Amino acid sequence: MTSLHQTAVAGPNQPAEASQAAKPPIGLLFTALLLVMLLGALDQTIVSTALPTIVGDLGGLENLSWVVTSYLLSSTIVVPLYGKFGDQFGRKAVLQASILIFLAGSSAASRRT
Repeated sequence: MTSLHQTAVAGPNQPAEASQAAKPPIGLLFTALLLVMLLGALDQTIVSTALPTIVGDLGGLENLSWVVTSYLLSSTIVVPLYGKFGDQFGRKAVLQASILIFLAGSSAASRRT
């Protein structure tokens, strides 16, 4: 006889053991989430560090607001696109592709300097 909690968690037609086996480990999920957040923070750090050089190449401090605005605008535009791609191709594939794009851009930028 199954308890009411086991039936509510597993569903009326599934045994409780089947639902327990389908759950991914929480520690692995949090580790992956923290690594992705680390890449986002690293991106922000790289941009803020490179901002004086970018502004200097574009002609001085009078262009600082344009550089910051264009970066924020492009970041804002990309977020819904990643959401749409995630709906179409799967969130895991889009996340992996975006990490590969970030790593490719970082390695290309490091070879340039």
